Amino acid sequence: MTAPVNNNRICVSIADPSVDAALAAAKAAEPLADVIEIRLDSLAEPVIEPFLARLQKPLLFTCRPTWEGGNYAGEETARIDLLSQAVQAGAAYVDIELRADDSSRQRLLDVARGSKCKVIVSWHDFKVTASAQGLSKLFQQMYRSGAHIGKIVTTARDYRDVLRVLSLQDEAAEMDFPLIAFCMGPIGVVSRVATCGLGGYMTYAASESGQSAAPGQLPVAILRRMLTELADAG
Repeated sequence: MTAPVNNNRICVSIADPSVDAALAAAKAAEPLADVIEIRLDSLAEPVIEPFLARLQKPLLFTCRPTWEGGNYAGEETARIDLLSQAVQAGAAYVDIELRADDSSRQRLLDVARGSKCKVIVSWHDFKVTASAQGLSKLFQQMYRSGAHIGKIVTTARDYRDVLRVLSLQDEAAEMDFPLIAFCMGPIGVVSRVATCGLGGYMTYAASESGQSAAPGQLPVAILRRMLTELADAG
């Protein structure tokens, strides 16, 4: 097996409720971010065009439903419509959950076919981390889902949870499948840094001025400094 690639790709999550505040937070984060995630489910009035028009970095659009820890409680058809609009408007990435209906996920993959947009199929557990066998089963489901990129994020209760999630990169490397994998919560913070050196496709950070989108997100300036110092030390 080849050595893992250092992917110091940072996605800054923007979860502000107003478009103006979200744009301001995103603009402030752009110098340190590689990707900007717009959490449509956090916006009081979800829109796409203003972000594509005013931001220069690649954009990831996410509309996380309440059943996956997000704020969207509307109709599934409308949610997929919104994500499809993002694909067609020129988004670099869109995110849809592994738990979503197969028809929803397939519809988004069909819309993305032929475009430059990559579909991230994600899975989040805000309470615990599954066993090694359970995580491997999730990974295999994700691999077979048609995802361009997978994302498995759990909540760490001890260091063993962190190690199990990070070890998914071994399986991802064997399958040549881009994978985002780390843990939420205070114990999981180290995994948000370590995943970059283990071949993880991307890690996530909070903006300096905006709201954190998940437990344990570091401000982007701190995360960027840590990754830079680690790279220099190597």
